[in-house]
Amino acid sequence: MRKVLMALAVGILAAVVVQDSPGAQTAGNSKLSASDGRYEVLNPWAEVDPIPLRGISPRVESLAGKKIGLFANFKRAAVPITESVEKRLGGMYPDASFSLYHSTLPNVNEAETKNRDRFLAWIKSVDAVVAVVGD
Repeated sequence: MRKVLMALAVGILAAVVVQDSPGAQTAGNSKLSASDGRYEVLNPWAEVDPIPLRGISPRVESLAGKKIGLFANFKRAAVPITESVEKRLGGMYPDASFSLYHSTLPNVNEAETKNRDRFLAWIKSVDAVVAVVGD
């Protein structure tokens, strides 16, 4: 309960500080507006992530003729979901091939475990990956 109240207080404080700050953007002087569906989000803690942001991987134009990796996490429904995805994508792209990587480690980054070499080899062997979370 204490954590919830603290989070609520920080959120309210952040909203008040942003609205009352001299540089606060209002509907009249803002480049970002609610009508655009875009908002500027500010961190009240002023912490900066030390890891620089990088863009997402480029998308393949088509899955035709590609080797598609299916990454299934450790949850019990992940493998049956990947089987369904493979069946459906296989019907849409009959010349595509599929490779399954099943992670059995809960809540662990696969590239940071003893399976690192196997995982990186799998990643390099496919053209695109579909990640499945079995929830």
